[in-house]
Amino acid sequence: MAVNGYEHCFIQTNHITLHTVLAGPADGPPVILLHGFPEFWFGWRKQIPYLAQQGFRVIVPDQRGYNLSDKPRPLAAYHLDELMKDVTGLMDALGYQDTFLAGHDWGALVGWWLAVCQPQRLRKMAILNVPYPTVAVEAIRAGNKAQRRKSWYVLAFQLPWLAERGFQGQNKGEGRNILLRTSHKGTFKPEELIVYEHAWRKPGAVTAMLNWYRANFRTFLTMPHPPPGSIQTPTLMLWGEQDRALGKELAPPTIELCADGRLLFFPDASHWLQHDEAAAVNQHLAAFFQPER
Repeated sequence: MAVNGYEHCFIQTNHITLHTVLAGPADGPPVILLHGFPEFWFGWRKQIPYLAQQGFRVIVPDQRGYNLSDKPRPLAAYHLDELMKDVTGLMDALGYQDTFLAGHDWGALVGWWLAVCQPQRLRKMAILNVPYPTVAVEAIRAGNKAQRRKSWYVLAFQLPWLAERGFQGQNKGEGRNILLRTSHKGTFKPEELIVYEHAWRKPGAVTAMLNWYRANFRTFLTMPHPPPGSIQTPTLMLWGEQDRALGKELAPPTIELCADGRLLFFPDASHWLQHDEAAAVNQHLAAFFQPER
């Protein structure tokens, strides 16, 4: 079904159904865009038309638990292994052995996990404002008090019912601050916040979104730290320095894990880099993902 120039479809993958937006020529190089919390495919609205115009086949799912995609109830359904299988299953359903991938926030964490566990499925990967998870854990363990303060919400999200109650307040206009207080003024327009709130109101959505944090908290604490240069997927990291959740000092030790990595900082951008610096992000993604001649 075509809506606003995009094709909206429902794709079976990993025993669930993902609502997915498709744009660009069907024979173009495939690029998967993975959103994070608390967005959905709409979080890439400034990138989709540009990449499509550049000739890419743009594939943007609502990840499990979000918006129109399935919201399985078991907590284990949101473990990184399942989130990764959703993406590889999406590739399989669309007939791709491998794709380019860009991820922001939790979408970037899924990208990191893919690069470690199934690197053969990725041609190249772009990461926006998220370190490899063990880098953040090790920084906190090493005494990074600033990052410990910034990460308080991860612990708060572990609380059943209370976290949901706090988030549900956003649907009355108060809690939209989860976006507003971490972004620059004007990053999210009032009419756009209404679109987000509509997605959050889907039955089971809030718990499903929080379950991403709950299902992986211990995983991040216990996963092994990769040695330098061990991630083989060519990686471009783009990082807004004004991120209120993740310190920019986490970016350099992360890119050191990549055998072929490049790191670019955006001094004035927040955590919501693809919104704050849309034109620059678009150009960097398109240039990085151009197939080798």
